[in-house]
Amino acid sequence: MENPNKNNSSLKAVIAVLAVLLIGSLVYIFKLSSDSDVVKTELTSTLTEKESVMKDLQELKATYDAAIAENTSMSDELIQERDKVVALMDDLNKSKGDVSKFKSQVQGLQTKMKTLVAENDELKKQNGVLTVQRDSTIVVLGESKKFNEVLVGQNEALSKTVEKGSKLSVLNTKTAAYKLRSSGKQIETDKASRADVLKVSFTIAENQIAKSGDKTYYVQVIDAKNNVLGDKKTESFGDKSLTYSFKTTVQYENKTVNVSEDLPGKDFEKGTYFINVFDNDELVSKTSFSLR
Repeated sequence: MENPNKNNSSLKAVIAVLAVLLIGSLVYIFKLSSDSDVVKTELTSTLTEKESVMKDLQELKATYDAAIAENTSMSDELIQERDKVVALMDDLNKSKGDVSKFKSQVQGLQTKMKTLVAENDELKKQNGVLTVQRDSTIVVLGESKKFNEVLVGQNEALSKTVEKGSKLSVLNTKTAAYKLRSSGKQIETDKASRADVLKVSFTIAENQIAKSGDKTYYVQVIDAKNNVLGDKKTESFGDKSLTYSFKTTVQYENKTVNVSEDLPGKDFEKGTYFINVFDNDELVSKTSFSLR
């Protein structure tokens, strides 16, 4: 028969060993649980920091996008900085660990952004001032242009008035037929068979604003059969031409001048004669008379 005391000792030893193993297991489980909590805490902290950094980057990008949309002369530089922000966002998305290195980069980008945005705002203000000045200049130039157009119109009207007023008036154009006696005396006649000469006369009126100097007039005498009498010479004026009976040149000194010229001939036709006086190619006076 076994010794009861010996059995009790063995049982106690087993229980003691089991107790030690249990305590060790509990300690190990507790350590595992603590390490897990630490890992969860660190992971949660890392995710929170990553989200915070990403939020800062997104705000940076939005700020650059708004500044770029204003299309100032700094747009290229703003785009370059915005692209750096986008590249850092991609790197942050790919990262699995510590985000502290991104924080310093974000701070550098934020500092750069503040500087560029301040410069862009100042540039906008300057552009606003320049726009106001430009608009004011446009208004002034527009008013000046209108005023100049009025002046040009007035000058053109005045020039036309002066030009019109400076034209010489040819008045009192008359023609009569005369018979020449052997003594040289001229006897007026209205018979074609007795006429030896046609006397054409006209008056150049006084004009103080006309240009003084030699004035040439072309006289055209047309008989009843539509023949041009006299020299029958032709003068060209550009694309126009004039066949005339004679021309006369007068020294004009802005005072009234009476002009009289004889057109000799023979065998004058019966009927109505037409006399036209031209200043170059412009008809300035005309008359008619008849021989029987």
